[in-house]
This record gives sequence, structure tokens and C-alpha cells, in this order.
Amino acid sequence: MLNLDSLIVEFDKGLRTLFAKAPTARPYPDAGVADAPLDEAEKKHAAALMRINHTGEICAQALYQGQALTARDPLVQEKLKQAAWEETEHLAWTSKRVDELGGHLSVLNPVWYSGSLALGAVAGLLGDKWNLGFLAETERQVGAHLQSHLDSLPPQDAKSRAVVQQMYVDEVGHADMAIELGGAELPLPVKLAMRGMSQVMTKTVYWV
Repeated sequence: MLNLDSLIVEFDKGLRTLFAKAPTARPYPDAGVADAPLDEAEKKHAAALMRINHTGEICAQALYQGQALTARDPLVQEKLKQAAWEETEHLAWTSKRVDELGGHLSVLNPVWYSGSLALGAVAGLLGDKWNLGFLAETERQVGAHLQSHLDSLPPQDAKSRAVVQQMYVDEVGHADMAIELGGAELPLPVKLAMRGMSQVMTKTVYWV
């Protein structure tokens, strides 16, 4: 059940997600990878892709927080919190890479965060099997999106590729975890709606 203490904790998490430097327990995936020469167009494109990935992790963090807030099963809550921590590490990795490429983070991140938090809370209220199903489908779509970035990044940008590749491994693990815990397959219209919302976000964040 929601209470004032829980809401205060989640509000604090939101502020930290949006405005504080994200921590990481694991080494940066691109540590020790040499920075390859990129021309200005390649840098701008790579920075835009990594900005999208950063915003995607903002959304994921909010989704997990909203889902954990309303999940019923304590085991599901714990797994969601664990996955949220890994998404926090992704925030650290992508933010650092955007900065190295001379880019900027999306000014619309508070908007994306708020909407994703609400979606996560609603998913949790529908029951754990739909909550987990929503999580699994989200991670599947994120995985496909990350694969497309691996195809689109400049071939020589090994640092960005190392970050995206590790993120992909983590997201696949989150999807598998949700299915193992009993996540239900979402109806096709819901999947298509999620894909459409994702496309709006990625196309906007590429520029803003």
C-alpha cells in the first residue's frame, strides 16, 4: 500500500535520477577502449544516439520505480529494485559518453520521467503478471532499439559500442527475469502502442 514515506522516497529518487550524477558499481564498459577519431558529423550523430539511450534509461528508471511502488509480490518488488539499480548504472555510462562526444542531455527528461513513472505505477496496479509482462515487452523493445544503434553508430566508435553492447546484455537479462517470474504476454495492440510511443521519444530526443 502506498504511504507518505514511500512517496517521499520515490520523489527523492526522481530528483536524483534527473539531476544528480548517477553512480556505477561496475567499471565503465568502455574503460580501456581507445577513443577513435571521429569527424564532426560522426560525433554529432553518436552523441545524439547516446542521448537517446540516456533518456531511454531515464524512462526505464521511472518505469521500474513506478512498478516497484505498486507491485504486490515482495519478490517482484525486490527484482524490480535490483533491475532499477542496473538502469542507474546505464545512466552513468551514457551520460559520460554524451559528454565525451561534446553533446548534451535531453532538456525534456523531466517530462519523459514523469510519464514513465505514471505508466509504471498503472502497470503495477493491474497485477504482477501484467506488470512483469509490461516490463518484459519494454525490455524487448529496448533491446531491438539498442541493436539498431549498434548498426547506426560510426564503425570506429568502439567506446560507444562497448557501452551499448553491455546495456543490451543487461536489458535482455531483465526481460528474461520478468518472464521467469510469470510475466504475461501483452496483447498486440498494447505492444504496437508502446512501439509508437517509443518512436516519438527517440525522434524527439535525437534533436532536443
